Amino acid sequence: MYNDVCMMLWKEMPMEMENGTAVQEFTLEGFPDIQHLGKFLFLVHLLTYLASIAGNAVIVTIICANSRLQTPMYFFLSIFSFVECCFINTVIPKLLVIFLLGKQNVSFPACFIQTFFFFFLGAAGFFLIAVMSLDRYVAICKPLHYLTIMNLKTCSFLVTTCFTLAFTLITGLVVKVSQLSFCGPYVIPHFFCDIGPLIHLSCSDTKPTEMLAFVLALFILLTSLIITIIAYSNIIVTIVQLPSARERQKAFSTCSSHLIVLSLMYGSCVFIYVKLKQTNRMDSNREAALVNTVVTPLLNPVIYTLRNKQVHQALRETMCRMKMSR
Repeated sequence: MYNDVCMMLWKEMPMEMENGTAVQEFTLEGFPDIQHLGKFLFLVHLLTYLASIAGNAVIVTIICANSRLQTPMYFFLSIFSFVECCFINTVIPKLLVIFLLGKQNVSFPACFIQTFFFFFLGAAGFFLIAVMSLDRYVAICKPLHYLTIMNLKTCSFLVTTCFTLAFTLITGLVVKVSQLSFCGPYVIPHFFCDIGPLIHLSCSDTKPTEMLAFVLALFILLTSLIITIIAYSNIIVTIVQLPSARERQKAFSTCSSHLIVLSLMYGSCVFIYVKLKQTNRMDSNREAALVNTVVTPLLNPVIYTLRNKQVHQALRETMCRMKMSR
């Protein structure tokens, strides 16, 4: 997929780019106001990055290795954790370099490749959240039909749909932005190649592109959010009807944890992308993007699986097998 995207973006570039007369690279500004704290911020974000990667990688490994976790819920969680690992790697390594060395140059093709994978994986992640919400709805509200409805064929179809839809929507947007004419200075006021700052640098008529970005952001976020709200609303109604107060408290605790993470994800993305004028709130977008790229990937493993007793048991069994094999 990486090579296909590279070739697609290269073919869609204006001819003047190929002749060397147009922009060859951009400069990522990062966080100039706090660059004097670069080494400290580098350390903090490095630890967060490693913890996020480790947490999500552990989840994928445990689910794949333990037969008890071969269920639809954990299948979706493993896919989601894998997407989170890839999503983190599109942005955070470059952010670490910026904190350590200051402003960083990025070539035109590399910038748009980063843009594509950031938004493709982000959109796929939101669609997967909607699918995971539907899975929980069926498991809690229709437990007798759960395994019949959420069979392997259905699960595979839902995951494939998430990635196909995300790829189709994001490819068109990124190609359209890459075809804009850009005016100097080629400094992106962000720590990665985000759509809004790229549009801001263009000297073309950006209204159609901004409208397309707005419509796609609205569609991706609202579609997944509406499905998630409907699913959790039905789940909450079912939980309220549980006869045991202890079961209700446990279920509400789990749901509330999920909803906190979802609020952070949807809130930060709505703030950044659901606006007609993509050049608004450029400075505050950087802080909001940190929530989406640093905070939520770190919280997801804890909220979704590491608090789960089945995962704890599977982790203990895996560690025991590793000790015995030595």
